[in-house]
Amino acid sequence: MFRRRRREQPERNVPAEPAAPMRESGPWDAEEPHPDSDRIDLGGLRLPHNPDFDVRLASVGDQHIGVVVIHGDSTLQLQALAAPKTLGLWDEVKTKVMQQVSALREQQGPFGAELAGEIAGEGVTRPARYIGVDGPRWCLLAIIHGKAADDDAAAEPFLDFLRDVVVVRGAEPMAREEPIVLRRPTEPGVEAEERPGLNPFRRGPEISETR
Repeated sequence: MFRRRRREQPERNVPAEPAAPMRESGPWDAEEPHPDSDRIDLGGLRLPHNPDFDVRLASVGDQHIGVVVIHGDSTLQLQALAAPKTLGLWDEVKTKVMQQVSALREQQGPFGAELAGEIAGEGVTRPARYIGVDGPRWCLLAIIHGKAADDDAAAEPFLDFLRDVVVVRGAEPMAREEPIVLRRPTEPGVEAEERPGLNPFRRGPEISETR
């Protein structure tokens, strides 16, 4: 004997809950679960929106390939580079930097191996700290200059900023160490100057390519 199937109740379209982050902090890859906080969308990078920081696009020629974050008397330079699928890039970049700047020493920091020391430029010597973070097919290079490079208390705001950065690698093929290009924020009806902490129309210091 066959029984008539009960009419199934229509399914409700309930929005899926966002997946919880697998790690305590970033930098994050755009494709992994990460906190949905207020960020400045620059295309290849999404940066924390914090009025205490002055964020400027850094360019080489007509391409925006990095940012300079200013806080107090110190700066943080950020540049995202394309990396191979299977190997991290930071160890290789770190070796190249040490070959070019012999005054730097290797040390352990919150993101792993990093470089620190004093570097000369424009007739002055100032402390510098190089931090690298490997992600899926990208490497985020962070360079701290000024007091925050050798003062833990002054460095913490920059480190917190770095922990909330999102890298948008994209699916297109890119050469090894090719900078992930950025763009000005695109928000219809909103002038960029009205966003506290960001003036993308003012060019920041040049970031040289690491090749």
